[in-house]
Amino acid sequence: MENRTELDQLGEFGLIRRISTNAPPTRTNTVRGIGDDAAVLETGQNEYTLLSTELLLEGIHFDLSYTPLKHLGYKIVTVGVSDILAMNGIPQHLTVSLGLSNRFSVEAIDELYAGIRAACAEYEIDLVGGDTTPARAGLALGVTVVGSVEKDRVAYRNGAQPNDILCLSGDVGGAYLGLQLLEREKQVFLENPDMQPQLAEHEYVVQRQLRPDARLDVVQQLRELGVMPTAMIDVSDGLASDLLHLCAESKVGAKVFEEQLPIHDKTFLAATELSISPITAALNGGEDYELLFTIRQQDYQTLLDGTTDISFIGYLTAEPGQAALVTKAGEQVDIIAQGWEIRA
Repeated sequence: MENRTELDQLGEFGLIRRISTNAPPTRTNTVRGIGDDAAVLETGQNEYTLLSTELLLEGIHFDLSYTPLKHLGYKIVTVGVSDILAMNGIPQHLTVSLGLSNRFSVEAIDELYAGIRAACAEYEIDLVGGDTTPARAGLALGVTVVGSVEKDRVAYRNGAQPNDILCLSGDVGGAYLGLQLLEREKQVFLENPDMQPQLAEHEYVVQRQLRPDARLDVVQQLRELGVMPTAMIDVSDGLASDLLHLCAESKVGAKVFEEQLPIHDKTFLAATELSISPITAALNGGEDYELLFTIRQQDYQTLLDGTTDISFIGYLTAEPGQAALVTKAGEQVDIIAQGWEIRA
């Protein structure tokens, strides 16, 4: 009998490493394959083509009992676009594929595509195709985004060096807390359908979960300022996990300062109501779709003077794999990756 290895023994990151090891690129125009936010392909004299794909499944990535279809359409585009931005590129085209059960009407799909079109307009990209197929149950959404980047501006995960400064756009933790609030209100409704949702004070974090925005503005600002990130990744799996991805690829360590983590006031409010540590939400929550990147020390002042939505959260060290959070009390706590798990 053949040995069977359960998926939860590998986890998300171990599975990706296994697939990558067993599928090395063979074509000469494949500059970068599995292992970064997007594939990098040689297709022109001055630019690389970037290619990324994402999959969202009902019951795993979204719950239609509280997720409007228009928001879901917008979000699937954001998820794909964020990968292109994480290569310091500009998104241009996308395709969307759907697995549909017969519970969805034509009008429901129109609503979904209204959100897709709104996101395409926001990010200035074209919807150029896709596929549809019947599904036995639920809804599956796949998106492939194509973009481009100048060859001298492509940002990989493996370019960071010790003493580079860690930068983070926007704020983190809100999307996770928005999800927790939506799940709480769903359970309240199931127990008592007459109860009204208690979300009036939490519009910000709910929006972060249901309709996040990819940070095209950050990539554009970096270009305008002439600042080239030494490494970059988008924060989709959680700040801790994505930081460790970057550190592993660059063979460096990191120190992150608790007092520098950008956490919105509304995120603190939601965390307090839910009795969840805002630091835990910020590090492990995921789905914020912010950009985590590193810069050389000489670019610090340029970025400080030229942007208003970038936080400098720490620096890189020469100790590979040793990432630590420095608390306000000066203690150091190991940062540990989360990632998803396969559960029975």
